[in-house]
Amino acid sequence: MNQTAASPEPILDPDLPIVDPHHHLWVLPESLLAAMDGQDSISSRTLGPMFRSKPRYLLDEFLADLRTGHNVVATVYVDAHTMYRSRGPEHLRSVGEVEFVRGIAAMAASGIYGDIAIGSGIVGGVDLRLGDAVEEVLAAHVEAGGGRYRGVRSPAVFDEDDTILGKGVGTANVLSAPDFRAGFKRLRKFGLSFDVWLFEPQLPDLVALARECPETQIVLDHVGTPMGVGRYAGRRQERFNAWRENIDALAGCGNVAVKLGGLGIPFGGFESYLSSPPATSAKLAEQWKPYIETCIDAFGVNNCMFESNFPVDYATGSYAVLWNAFKRIVAGATWDEKTALFSGTARRVYRLDY
Repeated sequence: MNQTAASPEPILDPDLPIVDPHHHLWVLPESLLAAMDGQDSISSRTLGPMFRSKPRYLLDEFLADLRTGHNVVATVYVDAHTMYRSRGPEHLRSVGEVEFVRGIAAMAASGIYGDIAIGSGIVGGVDLRLGDAVEEVLAAHVEAGGGRYRGVRSPAVFDEDDTILGKGVGTANVLSAPDFRAGFKRLRKFGLSFDVWLFEPQLPDLVALARECPETQIVLDHVGTPMGVGRYAGRRQERFNAWRENIDALAGCGNVAVKLGGLGIPFGGFESYLSSPPATSAKLAEQWKPYIETCIDAFGVNNCMFESNFPVDYATGSYAVLWNAFKRIVAGATWDEKTALFSGTARRVYRLDY
């Protein structure tokens, strides 16, 4: 693989194939950045500067990260609420993001940019609270995906402490709402999976959903987002056992997979977030290992997949350092186990053919 940018560390296991199952692409409008600047929340104060440092993250910028030494062979795009249509019915405007990613994937597939299958799978943003009416949106997304569309992510993250996300952001108990459940049950008709980003205290709602709808593949993003800010400040370790109990419950459902990553965002309160100098991969591995190992022990390697969550996790470390950290955590695994964790599970869950 060509290396076009220097990594701050030697690359570990450079030949190990990686399918990155969780990344974003975007062009952030100034109006959005200004809106974040005007919000008084942990999310806006911490993520805002990262967004301003990466207002554009398209194919060229992503390729610069992909080419820092690791053997990334394919990726899965996950919705970032970007490139929505500016006209047409409101409920169909999210189709624009799928069209955008399909175009990027086609550019990558041309071979002009190398042989990484960027956007080999697409997870779109769909508000399942539309209930039965969501079928029209799902059908439009699948068509726009051109054979790459694999699943949806619907707004779910919420906390009663409005200093974390900001006032009015999110809805309590959304996964239990009748309209959401009605929309969720439409996924089966289209053979789509459900990605979900939520905070650790919301995990019991996800357990209930997984048990009620065992026929639908659920993917838990970011190991369930352990909490260590706002009303949880200084309490992350205290809450570890409750988080682990819910992880064990999800693993027992049989229709849930988990993404190992997303710990480079501010909500866990890890000391590595925005640290100066940036944390090394060894330090990141030390901080993240209890959560990642617990997930692997509970779900098994065939239901776990490492993710970059780039460019969001850029605030904690470079793409090269991030994947080095993951490789350090599972250094004692067999090659077959590493293959499952770094590519095999993602390929199976998202039904990739690259």
